[in-house]
Amino acid sequence: MRILVAGGAGFIGSHYVRSMLSGLYPGYEDARVTVLDKLTYAGNTANLGPVADHPRHTFVRGDITDAGLLADLMPGQDIVVNFAAETHVDRSITGPGDFVVTNVHGTQCLLQAALEAGVRTVVQVSTDEVYGSIAAGSWDESRPLLPNSPYSASKAGADLLCRAYHQTYGLDTRITRCTNNYGPYQHPEKIIPLFVTNLIDGRRVPLYGDGEHVREWLHVDDHCGGIQLVLEKGRPGEVYNIGGGTELTNRELTERLLSAFGVGWDMVETVPDRLGHDRRYSVDSRKIRAIGYEPQVGFDEGLERVVRWYRDHESWWRPGGRAAR
Repeated sequence: MRILVAGGAGFIGSHYVRSMLSGLYPGYEDARVTVLDKLTYAGNTANLGPVADHPRHTFVRGDITDAGLLADLMPGQDIVVNFAAETHVDRSITGPGDFVVTNVHGTQCLLQAALEAGVRTVVQVSTDEVYGSIAAGSWDESRPLLPNSPYSASKAGADLLCRAYHQTYGLDTRITRCTNNYGPYQHPEKIIPLFVTNLIDGRRVPLYGDGEHVREWLHVDDHCGGIQLVLEKGRPGEVYNIGGGTELTNRELTERLLSAFGVGWDMVETVPDRLGHDRRYSVDSRKIRAIGYEPQVGFDEGLERVVRWYRDHESWWRPGGRAAR
């Protein structure tokens, strides 16, 4: 079996690749994995360090918008898992064009190449942010897409293209929509690693607005396990929400991190709220639970592991310390 993992040098993609090549997914112990990654600021070959020399791993530096490269790579692949994306909401507000190019056009290029090469299944890794904001209750997969940022709008566009390629051409596409991820190797622009690395250095942490924005947290172990489950047991053309089951306000999250470092609220700096900041995300995960999904990493345990990892891997996250791309 051959699997092309687009964006496989990023935070979540590299975790999936490391898990796959470490034999964590029964039945895929012999899978050959090709990683395609552009190596933007968020992608790094150091993320693949533990499996860099694995005999079933091949790394290709390239862009998913490069149709010629995809035409060379895609033939012979059985499965494509697409993690490749621009993902940071703040960056999408100041530079939305890059998000449209990579997330929308890039996904279309990948789908077309997969269709032409006869790829069996394409799994599109998406986000709960495509649903917008929800005041109460949880979204199921039938909810309309109401994205509020250029990032989430570009991911919604990619999801709709996956649907279109399934409906029009019969391509087996499957979409996963996850809640907020956390874990090792996450770029320090995201809230948990940003706050952890700031606190390691004795610097204050920036909290948006009143801190009452609610997010549901999902450890990257559980997210990647959910993606693999959708690959193995999901149905063509379907969407699956993947949630971690722990909802916290950003203020509550901040309090837990402050406690982990034994410091008080004086280490928090309130900053102006993000433009168009969604108030609350929450997904209904019953559909994926029906095919066997169950989160394994409790939030407190996962957060403790993350804090420890960033303490132990300062050479990875400090400016200038991350391995060369």
